Amino acid sequence: MKTFYTVLLVVFLSFGCTTKNNETVAAKSATNPVVYFEIPVNDVNRAIRFYKAVFSFDFEQEIIDGNQMALFPFNDKSKGISGALAKGEIYKPTNNGVLIYFKTNNINQTLKLAVKNGGKILYPKTSNGDLGFVAEFKDSEGNRIALHQEKIKK
Repeated sequence: MKTFYTVLLVVFLSFGCTTKNNETVAAKSATNPVVYFEIPVNDVNRAIRFYKAVFSFDFEQEIIDGNQMALFPFNDKSKGISGALAKGEIYKPTNNGVLIYFKTNNINQTLKLAVKNGGKILYPKTSNGDLGFVAEFKDSEGNRIALHQEKIKK
């Protein structure tokens, strides 16, 4: 677990922030700007079952600042970011907030698994041109979650 937080701290520090005219401004760097996410949940165990069934993720559970967290897998040698399912007073699942895209190799299969495990399709598989395909579903907690499938290169 310490490895996760060490890597997260390194990522935050490498992205950095500067102060300009008394405003905090994210420093420009060669990295992508998003480094971590938290998905609000009402029931951590139900959400873990859902995401494990849909994506085959394994989670490590922690209490952080009095909040229940179920950490998504993280490999510091792989591209991309990671995050957590989060339950606490400040975490409120919503269908109207930030939209997180999960990568999948098969949107149709992922949508079937989401529905089978209590989710609901909100936006069907749709082409986004040369980038591949997207779709959206509601998770077990009521959050709007998106999927992205890369276009198969021939």
